[in-house]
Amino acid sequence: MAGQDEIAGSRRLLGSEYPNDDGAAPASLTAALADHASDPARYPEALAALQVARLLVPVVAVLGEVGHDAQGLALDKSSDMAAVLLTGADGRLALLAFTGTEALAAWDPTARPVPVPTRLAAQSALQEGAAALLIDIAGPNTVVVEGEDLHGLAAGWTLARVGEQAAWIRPATE
Repeated sequence: MAGQDEIAGSRRLLGSEYPNDDGAAPASLTAALADHASDPARYPEALAALQVARLLVPVVAVLGEVGHDAQGLALDKSSDMAAVLLTGADGRLALLAFTGTEALAAWDPTARPVPVPTRLAAQSALQEGAAALLIDIAGPNTVVVEGEDLHGLAAGWTLARVGEQAAWIRPATE
């Protein structure tokens, strides 16, 4: 029998970076997002907490192709799993992400959580053409990361304080 490596076009599934993750929102992240909700000037602290956090990106089933017989009756259906993009009133897209399974279930209890580092969630948002990463849309503390901050998170840059301002620092090799 041929090994998996010998099968043309095969793919390996990698294990989770978070094998012991119970889906609970990290306390430090929850606190930083709550602080930001009560004082928008605390946004840099929320970004700093997000920079090192695990997020849950929801995937949901979407109807794929439907086969039909000669009379036009559906024979078979396929479905795919997809991350969720939300279109805002201004037409821009946002990728949804959640701090924990409780916040995810408040939005859609049937969605499956995929744990990823925030950097990967931000990269996925940009790859999908989204202008923002929308965290905990159903609350309790919704945060929208967009623009330079979305790009900074996706690139893995370091967020630093410069006086009263926060700034992204790129590695010198870029």
